[in-house]
Amino acid sequence: MSMREETERFIDSMLRDDRPIPELLSANYSFINERLARHYLIPNIVGNRFRRVTMPPDRVGLLGQGSILLVTSQANRTSPVLRGKFILDNILGAPVPPPPPNVANGFKAENEAGTPVTVREALEKHRANPVCANCHARMDPWGFALETFDGIGAQRWDEGGYEIDTTSVLLDGTKLDGPSGVRKVLASKSDQFANTVSEKLMVYALGRPVEYYDRPALRKVTKEAAARDNRWSSVILGVVNSMPFQYQMKGAE
Repeated sequence: MSMREETERFIDSMLRDDRPIPELLSANYSFINERLARHYLIPNIVGNRFRRVTMPPDRVGLLGQGSILLVTSQANRTSPVLRGKFILDNILGAPVPPPPPNVANGFKAENEAGTPVTVREALEKHRANPVCANCHARMDPWGFALETFDGIGAQRWDEGGYEIDTTSVLLDGTKLDGPSGVRKVLASKSDQFANTVSEKLMVYALGRPVEYYDRPALRKVTKEAAARDNRWSSVILGVVNSMPFQYQMKGAE
């Protein structure tokens, strides 16, 4: 509940202050109480009251918040796949297709000798299958860079006694290393992130997916928002004033 409230307060602050949308990934502050502060290893926060706090470097933006790190994990371990998929779907607007129905779960937590292996080792073996490698090569590198956070978003320095390797390489050859490396690369794609948020707001406003005939209106929204520093108000007003929103069919939900 505290993790959810942190994210809700954080986004509410961004909206009320009309900040640029890309700051969702780069803002160095959040809203936490004592329980979250202990979880994040932040000292001198006492009580249940949420207050604005300057966050440590690895906790900057949404990708450092427990809510996001928790929902992109499995029940008993981290999931570089889910974390990478979250970034592609919700930040870069480049979703990957679902796995083929006939592909078996290739994740094995032990090797042939029965010795436990790290999540990274298990996934790298899984990616040896060419059918799986195509999508995993896009998702996994992002998730590997976030492996310093465990399944509930707590900081960690090893996995089962094995040192965590947060280095990875994207398909275009870009190198990532840790959460700061992820933020650095995403900062260079801030317009792409703003466009993704704009499209998702359009979907929410229309109550349906964006169709091909909506694309010109959506491009107009993103172009005008970019000229206004991609602030929340520019995107929201752009969607509300757009042709698809203004001329919805009667009875549309």
